[in-house]
Amino acid sequence: MEASKIKVVWMVTERGDKSYWTRIGIGSVNRDGSLSLTLEAVPLGGKIQVRDYTPRDDSPEAQDARRARPGSDPAVAPF
Repeated sequence: MEASKIKVVWMVTERGDKSYWTRIGIGSVNRDGSLSLTLEAVPLGGKIQVRDYTPRDDSPEAQDARRARPGSDPAVAPF
C-alpha cells in the first residue's frame, strides 16, 4: 500500500490551554476516495483527527530532540 494512503487516527482532548493527542487507530484510503478506519478505542468526548502517516525517526538524535520537548511528541500506540 502506498504511504500516502495510510492514515493515523488520533483522539484530541482539550484540557485548559493544552491539547493531548492519543493514537486510537489507523485508516486507509479506498479506491473511491473514502476512508476505512480500524479503531482500537472509541472516544466518548473530544474530537477525532485523521492524519497522513509519517514514519517516525528513531535515530538517537531524534529521540534526544523529543526528550528535550516534553509533551510535544504524542505517544505511539503499537497498532
